[in-house]
Amino acid sequence: MPKTAPDPLPAAVCALGIAQIVAWGTGYYCLGVLAVPITADTGWSRSFVYFGFTLALLAMGGVSSVVGRAIDRHGARPVMALGVVLISAGLFGLSLVRSQPAYLAVWVILGLGMRMSLYDAAFAALVQVVPSRGRLAISYLTLFGAFASTVFWVVGHYLNQSVGWRQTLVAFAIINLVCLPLNWFGLARREAKGADGGAAAQAAPSSDGPPLDGRMRPVAMALFALVMSLNGFVFAVVTVQLVPLLEAAGLAAAAAVWVASMKGFAQFAGRLVEIFFGRNLRAITVARIAIGVLPVSFVLLLAAGGNLYTVLAFTLLMGASQGVITIVRGAVPLALFGAAGYGAVLGLLAMPILVVNAVSPTLFALIVDRWDWHVAQVVLVVVSAASWLAMEVMSRWYERNRGRPRAGPA
Repeated sequence: MPKTAPDPLPAAVCALGIAQIVAWGTGYYCLGVLAVPITADTGWSRSFVYFGFTLALLAMGGVSSVVGRAIDRHGARPVMALGVVLISAGLFGLSLVRSQPAYLAVWVILGLGMRMSLYDAAFAALVQVVPSRGRLAISYLTLFGAFASTVFWVVGHYLNQSVGWRQTLVAFAIINLVCLPLNWFGLARREAKGADGGAAAQAAPSSDGPPLDGRMRPVAMALFALVMSLNGFVFAVVTVQLVPLLEAAGLAAAAAVWVASMKGFAQFAGRLVEIFFGRNLRAITVARIAIGVLPVSFVLLLAAGGNLYTVLAFTLLMGASQGVITIVRGAVPLALFGAAGYGAVLGLLAMPILVVNAVSPTLFALIVDRWDWHVAQVVLVVVSAASWLAMEVMSRWYERNRGRPRAGPA
């Protein structure tokens, strides 16, 4: 009897998982511990240092569609490998900058590399490797990324204390190069095709039903992009301003840092719950639950009045929601639009989300400065509720139109 080929899913998930921890931790989250020493050493303002990251997000949004199409056309392996090289080059370049224009230019390079290497690219890569189990593979992969900031904030802090921020960035660049083979070899094999020559994904039954086609596709894409953009506003703010947000809710600085650190654990727990209990639910149902939890959590924060346990409950609920929504961002498009052209679909959807992520921390800071933290917290409640409402509208539209016969040629 012929030997059965090894399942490519474990190797792909483990290899990409380690690479994602490194790419997120050294690139996306590096300013979490290095912004202060960069500011102190260069004399640049804190807002300017963070503007580099904003520019990276805008660059990610600007090339998102092109990268998505390149993944579909050439495969994820070469695209992600090039992305890692660009991240490594960007980090090394960042360690050398002495002028503000050079600093901003390097962040553009980092933005290009991150768009080619982070979750949107990795999700598409997994769907290419195991199209019949794309959602499950995405869920497993996100478990690795839950602690990327926790790991590399600690590593970055101690490296900065020992050798300074410039040498820390050189070390980050080297770590990315060391992990370069993971993306290449982890994606080397693909799921076996069925006897009829079709991918297993095409024959596998799905509780989500057949992919949308015709005029329903652009409508669904617009609705989902709206949902995730509103959601992206909230989480971009939380990523940058969580500790000040908790202090504004009445916690002392030390308590705020401790409670904020619980977010990573909550993200991990939320993703575990999705894997073990949500796998039999349709992707759009999981999205409704995860997004519906978010405004409830911000209402808790608004009503906390300095109570430690209420603020902790907010952090855990919000973190769990964020953890699952990361899966939703890859799983819902897969369910709605199928594996064919998945990279291009994610690329189009990511464009508005990344732009919103880029501008929302600055906009939120303006709200705080113009009014106060209480008004800013109300804004987070309103925006998260708007995201939930948009998700409900999309869900009802989808249920009305799912499986409806299409007019015209097949």
